[in-house]
Amino acid sequence: MRLEGIIFDLDGVLCRTDRYHLAAWQTLAGRLDIAMPPDAAERTRGVGRMESLDIVLGERSGDFTREQKLALAEEKNALYREYLAHLTPADAEPQARKTLTELRRRGVKLAVASSSRNAPLIIDRLGLTALFDALIDGGMISRSKPDPEVFLKAAAALALPPACCAVVEEAKSGIEAARRGGFRAIAYTPTPRRLTNADAEIHTLTELLV
Repeated sequence: MRLEGIIFDLDGVLCRTDRYHLAAWQTLAGRLDIAMPPDAAERTRGVGRMESLDIVLGERSGDFTREQKLALAEEKNALYREYLAHLTPADAEPQARKTLTELRRRGVKLAVASSSRNAPLIIDRLGLTALFDALIDGGMISRSKPDPEVFLKAAAALALPPACCAVVEEAKSGIEAARRGGFRAIAYTPTPRRLTNADAEIHTLTELLV
């Protein structure tokens, strides 16, 4: 079937806010006197806030009640949003605006599908809101990747079947979610690294125009 829509993950594809996430988690962990796992940055990429909190808390996760964890997650998010105040259009991934503009000119429908509840804020700070037909964020889903829910909702918002859409992802969990949902999975890897089960791999966003 002809490719009619492209669904983009946000962090690591359209921009890179990893450093802000990590800084916020580190601040929280420091306040709790918890040593973050050395691979926390990789393990929290592409997963929801509460799952990420359990990763950061590690062996201490069981020491906190559900209510306490919700409060800690909100504390981390408040820190993260403070860092996001420094985000500008210059922080968009190289060639993102050019690529999105040309895809729209060609009639391709575009969506953002992110586990982050801050996705609307980030897209706005990057100055990219007007280039998308739909935006699905973490507040609109109940299951995180590798469950395909976020991508299926994005396809529905575009009024397209998954088979007519490609998903551009940079995390293994996202690639798996795309495949589970029946989408064409495109791995975005600015630093070449093969992501298992991806249908294709690109190193620049402009390769989507080929």
